[in-house]
Amino acid sequence: MRVAVHQGPLDGLPAVDADLVVTAEMITTGYHIGARTHELAEPADGPTAARMSAWARQTGTAIAYGYPETDGEHVYNSVQLIDATGTRLANYRKTHLFGDLDKAWFTPGDDPVVQADLGGLRVGLLICYDVEFPELVRAHALAGTELLVVPTALMSPYELVADTLVPARAYESQLFVAYANRCDTERELTYCGRSCVVAPTGEVLARAGAGPEVIAADVTRDALIASRLENTHLADRRPDLYRGTTA
Repeated sequence: MRVAVHQGPLDGLPAVDADLVVTAEMITTGYHIGARTHELAEPADGPTAARMSAWARQTGTAIAYGYPETDGEHVYNSVQLIDATGTRLANYRKTHLFGDLDKAWFTPGDDPVVQADLGGLRVGLLICYDVEFPELVRAHALAGTELLVVPTALMSPYELVADTLVPARAYESQLFVAYANRCDTERELTYCGRSCVVAPTGEVLARAGAGPEVIAADVTRDALIASRLENTHLADRRPDLYRGTTA
């Protein structure tokens, strides 16, 4: 599977030579938008989903995009995965809310591992702060996720997350990670870009800079199998020793 990361605004989303395009957290509305979050929130099958499905069909490319989701009285910070036929495959609600920015406007999701099969790979979904919790990434690995897709709104001065932590997560849990950050400015926040596609070896296959950019890399099961044979973290786990350590 060829995976592209679109680091830029939604209206700049190009047709790309890829099987899957990953976009940033809340790309459909903006992230740091206060009360407008609730005004602009839509159901998972709302007008924006229809528009993204149409784009996927027209380009023949699957897409994962971040948006504010409304469901009854609740609004979630969500990411939706749509395949190249325009079919909605999976919808994940951010489980770990970051500071007042998230907690003021969103309800946390309760389903930690959301996955779908796409292009012969098992794709899992997380959002931004979620990937900073090793337990959650490991849960994905143990549940069979092979490519972890992470729409993000990482701001300066936290470049360490994109540059160091994300490759570490890929290596320690032996999966591919596609990390799609914002690169714009909202109010007092400046998003740092640095989107990446990382192999389970920890190798950064593609890395964006600080501005709008599309990066791409090939993700294959053969490479994943080879890495897991060489880097045996999952096989060498001793769960009996870890009981009670995550409480």
